[in-house]
Amino acid sequence: MLIKYEFLKILRKKSTMIVMAVSLLLTAFLFGLPILQFQTYNQDGVIKGSEGIAYEKEQYQNVSVPITDEYVEKTITEYQKLFENSDNVGYDGNEKFLIGDAYWNFVAPREDLLNTIASVYDSYGENSGLNKLPELDLTDGARFYQARNEKIESLLNTPSRNLSAEQKAYWRNMNGKVEMPLQYGYHEGWTVIMTSFELLMFALLAVCIVIAPVFSGEYQAGTDAVILSGKYGKTKLVTAKIIASLLFGVLAFTLHVVVAFGLPLAAFGADGWNLPLQIAGTTIPYPFTFLQAALINLSVIYLVLIAVIGLTLLLSAKLKTPYLVLTVLVPVLFLPLFLSPNGTTGVYNLTLFLLPYRATMPEIGKYISYQIGGTVFDAWSVRAILYAVLTAVMLPLAGLGFKKHQVA
Repeated sequence: MLIKYEFLKILRKKSTMIVMAVSLLLTAFLFGLPILQFQTYNQDGVIKGSEGIAYEKEQYQNVSVPITDEYVEKTITEYQKLFENSDNVGYDGNEKFLIGDAYWNFVAPREDLLNTIASVYDSYGENSGLNKLPELDLTDGARFYQARNEKIESLLNTPSRNLSAEQKAYWRNMNGKVEMPLQYGYHEGWTVIMTSFELLMFALLAVCIVIAPVFSGEYQAGTDAVILSGKYGKTKLVTAKIIASLLFGVLAFTLHVVVAFGLPLAAFGADGWNLPLQIAGTTIPYPFTFLQAALINLSVIYLVLIAVIGLTLLLSAKLKTPYLVLTVLVPVLFLPLFLSPNGTTGVYNLTLFLLPYRATMPEIGKYISYQIGGTVFDAWSVRAILYAVLTAVMLPLAGLGFKKHQVA
């Protein structure tokens, strides 16, 4: 009954309704922007909105194929042959490229796939796009997956990464679990989701704004003396407040997630949920599909959410007003927004990747690793462990802070 009462107390506040409504509208706007801004092209010009999405899906039908060495060789050979006809070739003074029907009939329907293939043959750090394909030597075949492995080795051995032997072995082992050949296909909806997770920070902030008065609001209203002198004021009521806050936070955040995921998947479709992450970046080491990666990252974000709720409650128990709580909390949540990593190693970078804002970002292609002794962990694992531990520390401290509060 106490939990129900405290939950309804949070839910029925006018400020709760206002904050949640504004937050949901902001989430809908941010995750809806890629839909509103989407456009593609054909020979007649720009195609926007639902018509453009339908056109792009149609283009993908002929390129939803396994990327085998044989397919890669055949595709590159066809691409190279088009350059033999001078009528198909344009030149801007620096590079040659296909134009006219050669472009619209061959390149345009499979441009993303061609770029994916071409990226494997670039050296690590190089991004030459389709310019790599016309000059590619296919005498010994495409050797697509051999080239991918060589590129990954080059990445692992880059001096600036300063990876230990154990870290290199960890990533080689993970890469070895990626299923070959890669299956290519349409995945626009999942691309939007995987590149937009950090936008959920505004939903997380909204939850914190609502929860900030749970303890400090009692101080502000002068009801703390009554509560703490009551029979269950320092026992069951404190626990009820914490559980109600967690329950509200998880439910409210889940509503935002439904909106955030629902909009792009409704507009672009759920196609591609079972496709490998490597079609979005061939050197990505994680052996997961888009759906699996999205769920793993979302699970980590929920752990961040619960830990931040714990921090909010702790601050609420220690500070006199909700405004002071938010004064401390907002910089903690959004300061990393203004900080950029300059690599993937070193205390600064490894710490930055663990802060709340950065912890919402999948960072699936960066080979971020943490080593304790001979044991190596990836970013997802460390984030999950860290925020689980913080939750276990913050929530009891929040309850203890309120129990020990000295009534004025």
